Amino acid sequence: MLGTMKPTLSVVTGASRGLGHAVAVQLLARGERLITVSRRAPAGLSSPQLLHWDADLADAGAVARRLHDWLAAQGPQAFAAVNLINNAGVIAELAPMGNVADADLTNAVRVGLEAPMRLTAAFLRATRGWPVPRKVVLVSSGLGRRAMAGSASYCAAKAGLDHLARALALEEAARPGGARIVSLAPGVIDTDMQVQLRGADRSRFPEGDRFEQLRTTGRLDSPEQAAAKVLAYLARPDFGSTPVADVRDA
Repeated sequence: MLGTMKPTLSVVTGASRGLGHAVAVQLLARGERLITVSRRAPAGLSSPQLLHWDADLADAGAVARRLHDWLAAQGPQAFAAVNLINNAGVIAELAPMGNVADADLTNAVRVGLEAPMRLTAAFLRATRGWPVPRKVVLVSSGLGRRAMAGSASYCAAKAGLDHLARALALEEAARPGGARIVSLAPGVIDTDMQVQLRGADRSRFPEGDRFEQLRTTGRLDSPEQAAAKVLAYLARPDFGSTPVADVRDA
């Protein structure tokens, strides 16, 4: 009966704005159970299916423990499928790395790489042996695959997500019913991060001109368009067959 169908659970980080917010909106519209994790609650979202956790992902340990304990309390029969979408990320000051404050560099790596690593470990540990599909999306970037001067920490974090996905995919393939892992580049999106890239001091970040051209030539996806592409990729029957992917190649 329809009333007894189990929901899919998705956990989305960085859901207060941009791509993460658009993903959350679209998942709720599908009737999924949703946990959002960000420093602010997603604006305009209210649903009995939504659970929001206020959290600073620079403190990944506290969030990972909370996720593990919450999932373990639900048990393996609670959901039809479980997904973790690690979307949160930050760009440090756009400048040569030697000119960027240590605290800024540390925050970029903690939010962009350490947090996805620790949340994924908690997710896998808590759901190991669950008899349902388990998927992890690490939202990467083309800048993890093409270096860009002036944003070394962001490039490094995204490249780290790609190689993390490769290693995790090997580990999970060796487990019965292992989770499927993809580090997914979502394309170029018209978000606050793009505003930051376009508005940077050209003497410290000359590639700002290229991002301005992307806007003026209409080559940016809206967050809603990008979210639809990410969720379509998540739904693919071959999700996980390639651990590093790009929605533009789908």
